[in-house]
Amino acid sequence: MISISGDFDFLALPGRGNCGPDHWISHWCHVFANSSRVLQAEWHKPDPKDWIARVDAAVAQAPRKVVLLAHSLAVATTVKWAFEASPARLDKVAAALLVAPTNVADPDPSFDTVRPFAPMPLKPLPFPALVVASRTDPRVTFDKATAFAAAWDAELADAGDLGHMGNEARLGIWPDGLLLLGRLLERANI
Repeated sequence: MISISGDFDFLALPGRGNCGPDHWISHWCHVFANSSRVLQAEWHKPDPKDWIARVDAAVAQAPRKVVLLAHSLAVATTVKWAFEASPARLDKVAAALLVAPTNVADPDPSFDTVRPFAPMPLKPLPFPALVVASRTDPRVTFDKATAFAAAWDAELADAGDLGHMGNEARLGIWPDGLLLLGRLLERANI
């Protein structure tokens, strides 16, 4: 296991369906001793209030500052949580890595399960953030991800052609993602 020096922990926030063993979040949780995964009661029919409440509880219970590692629907969850959370909870967040943000407002019927998370808040986040977007993501266009990053006052990283960067991508430990994480940690001065 790897322990990144610093007075913080990682909170891994998987998207709908959770993360399989080949998902980068699973790999990072295995190698970072200072990480934990936030579990949801219902992975396949997510309820925004429940998902947001679980993020809030995880941040509240964290003994130190946290860096949020969010993928897919968990990006919408993180952003919505950030605008509902108390100042005390927000003070515990050092930064957020927001990977493959799902466009929860997409009218396509395949998005029906995630549409209860709409609308996506479009204002600056109260902590440093980095949005990682693929040009071939079926859950969000690159232009929409770029607009999200701009609205959130987050840095944007172009991941190229990695699809949705989830289980099917089989990114393993995702070295390029680790470099992006390092860039975020440096920006957040942690």
